[in-house]
Amino acid sequence: VLNGIEVYSTKITCKVTSRFAHNVVVTRAVNRADTAKEITFDVELPKTAFITNFTMTIDGVTYSGNIKEKEVAKKQYDKAVSQGKTAGLVKASGRKLEKFTVSVNVAAGSKVTFELIYEELLKRHLGKYEMFLKIQPKQLINHFEIEADIFEPQGISSLDAEATFMTNDLLGVLTKSFSGKKGHVSFKPTLDQQRSCLNCTTSMMNGDFTITYDVVRESPANVQIVNGYFVHFFAPKDLPVVPKNVVFVIDVSGSMYGRKLVQTKEALLKILEDMKEEDYLNFILFSSEITTWKDTLIKATPENLKKAKEFVKNIKDEGLTNINDGLMRGIKMLNEARETNVVPKRSTSLIIMLTDGEANVGEIRADKIQENVRNAIGGKFPLYNLGFGYDLNYNLLEKMALENHGLARRIYEDSDADLQMQGFYDEVANPLLVDVEMQYPDNAIADITQNNYQHFYDGSEIVVAGRLMDQDLNSFTANVKGQGALNDLTFTEEVDVKETEKALMEQKYIFGDFIERLWAYLTIQQLLDKRKNVQGEEKDNLTAQALELSLKYHFVTPLTSMVVTKPQDNEEQEALADKPLEGRRPALHHTSARETRHPLFQHQ
Repeated sequence: VLNGIEVYSTKITCKVTSRFAHNVVVTRAVNRADTAKEITFDVELPKTAFITNFTMTIDGVTYSGNIKEKEVAKKQYDKAVSQGKTAGLVKASGRKLEKFTVSVNVAAGSKVTFELIYEELLKRHLGKYEMFLKIQPKQLINHFEIEADIFEPQGISSLDAEATFMTNDLLGVLTKSFSGKKGHVSFKPTLDQQRSCLNCTTSMMNGDFTITYDVVRESPANVQIVNGYFVHFFAPKDLPVVPKNVVFVIDVSGSMYGRKLVQTKEALLKILEDMKEEDYLNFILFSSEITTWKDTLIKATPENLKKAKEFVKNIKDEGLTNINDGLMRGIKMLNEARETNVVPKRSTSLIIMLTDGEANVGEIRADKIQENVRNAIGGKFPLYNLGFGYDLNYNLLEKMALENHGLARRIYEDSDADLQMQGFYDEVANPLLVDVEMQYPDNAIADITQNNYQHFYDGSEIVVAGRLMDQDLNSFTANVKGQGALNDLTFTEEVDVKETEKALMEQKYIFGDFIERLWAYLTIQQLLDKRKNVQGEEKDNLTAQALELSLKYHFVTPLTSMVVTKPQDNEEQEALADKPLEGRRPALHHTSARETRHPLFQHQ
């Protein structure tokens, strides 16, 4: 019992249906002290998740969170706390996580129950779906339990669960099993098993608990339909890899000096080892000047790779940051290689840029750089931007990548930065299809999510969802067209609508509208990405659509906030849950005296 506060139960219940995860975290605590005490509830959840509900029950009275439009919520919040504002409830925390925290004063002898619900679509990443739970109770807990049920109509092909704090003793209380369409993981350590040592009062459970799984892929595509919404998962296997032409555009300005450059070089050397002989490559280094390894793209023969490694080992840092000219040179090189048939006809191109700073020489206006890049690429190949550290315009990197069919990633300045870069390369190393188009019956569907993709990479998955216009539709055909390494391919899947619905509805632990929620989740994420690159009326429209869905489906997104009313010293007080935005340096967290007194979970 910590300062009289006893947390006697924590239960995390996860239900995953067709990659869509619905997670409920319930913690119960009691104030055993003879004076009022503050109890804090802390949960770290994935940045990709949306909170959908929060309640706390104190002595039988339930206080609920209300999800509202950000502005409305803020007004309500400001009005309630015009003096000495309470902090927001959600903060960015670490690479993958954000932290939800709420503290409440509890009378002597009183009990409190906290319940937080969040949902997310699990993405397939290097051949696995990953569900990530952060576990760090500050004390031993009488009833501690993680329970996960996974239902996948395609069938589960592998399932694993592991924790960074696992010991042989704890392995005994971790059960994982799967057969057919169902998978199950449970973890229920006793009080003694949680102890960091014999008779210790400290818990050894501090770290990550990860569940990974994949599904059976007998058919490359899989369509599921429930309650008038469909989802289409596409991940073909056993296809030959399409040869790729890669230009690495690397920032070698003065700020890359030291460890950053060392790690970048280590990552590039490792990537060179993984290049295939059919691939073509080149390096472009930018600082105040632009340096290229070769004048044109070079085939990745063993001999050329040896020379490339020598070149990489000798990279030095100097000068300022000319992002514009570095990118323009890379794009021009890829375009020319294609036009002059230097590279094979059935190959695909991509550009990977790494920078740690803002443009400060050459063209330095962000909107102008963005425009130049867009015009030069002309939609022909994707641009991937890796942002090293926090002294850069991540916003620009993200906008440019999204606009050119790629994505931006942050590389965290840490001992494993080289592994982060390699990990990113591994994701795009094996394109299996180019110009993928997902086609559905005309006039039969509406509100479809993105259904054109420049590349399908091995180990990933394309997910498209939409609404059926015609509820009485009997059969539904999905076609996928794409260009493979050897020929153009078409994959067709025809499903019997009623059969699919019936098969899914029979499962008793499915929450009925999961495909509709999955569709809403995916649509909101895509609308939020789209609105990053538009202005004026177009931006207002996208914002309005995303807001409407966030409110309808009860998601805390960057457009909504949750107002939590909580009792504090006999008067109700408002607190606000907001979704932190990626791209800013996380604020240094100053712990106030209030917070240090009775934390339930440790702050990282």
